[in-house]
Amino acid sequence: MKEFAVYTLMRLVLFVVTYGIVLGVYALITDIKAPIQFIPLVIAFLISGILSYLVLDRQREAFAQRIDDRAKRISEGYEKARSREDDED
Repeated sequence: MKEFAVYTLMRLVLFVVTYGIVLGVYALITDIKAPIQFIPLVIAFLISGILSYLVLDRQREAFAQRIDDRAKRISEGYEKARSREDDED
């Protein structure tokens, strides 16, 4: 599941970077009191989600292809076992 790990790590890095930027801008605009603010967290979550959809398309497609290939292999194995069982009857 290398593709899953790469995609997840890239999403996490993208979120952390986006959160840092949003928190910095938010701190400049407002008088920030706590280290973690809810509004910048939500904004960063939305922005990183949109960016990951646009930027991480190749990694998401590789992950989806891997899952599809695995599902096809499992389905083929099931069909072979089923046909062997039918031949025995």
